[in-house]
Amino acid sequence: MLYSHNELIKKYGTRYNIQKALKTEEIYKLEHGIYSDKKIVNPLILYSKKYPYAVITMDSAFYYYNLTDVIPNKVYLATPRKYRSIKNDKIVQIFMEKNILDEGKTIVKISNQDVHMYDKERLLIELIRKRKQISFDYYKEIIANYREIIDELDMKKIEKYLSLFKNDLNLSEALQREVF
Repeated sequence: MLYSHNELIKKYGTRYNIQKALKTEEIYKLEHGIYSDKKIVNPLILYSKKYPYAVITMDSAFYYYNLTDVIPNKVYLATPRKYRSIKNDKIVQIFMEKNILDEGKTIVKISNQDVHMYDKERLLIELIRKRKQISFDYYKEIIANYREIIDELDMKKIEKYLSLFKNDLNLSEALQREVF
């Protein structure tokens, strides 16, 4: 279980008791302001707790949904464009306009913890949008995996997500050409 500092204050009562729990390894400090009852925690859970306004996207989400077998070495987070920059070398921050940030955001359970992540339909749109920034082999692997699950995808959601972007016609053509 992950805890913020305020949650630990409620649980242990004082900072002194928190320090005692840290010394006895009842809890562990993972990052500034984030604690856990386990020494090692899935980074998706950790950064979802630390940045509750962010949404897990791109490589991290592709791997979670088994659309690739490439284990990402960083966590990809979508955040509001005008929000502060995250200074962490374990995170790739992708800025988005507030009006499109929450579209496609869903809650997935990882080790009994709620994590904000884009659904597969929104990830497909993100993949097509960022195709020139991704290595060709990696892109083709994910597209091939999307082709295998095409019957599981909600086409109305895909159309809705496409309409959010200015170049929706170009994205739609690329989507038709690559996936369908």
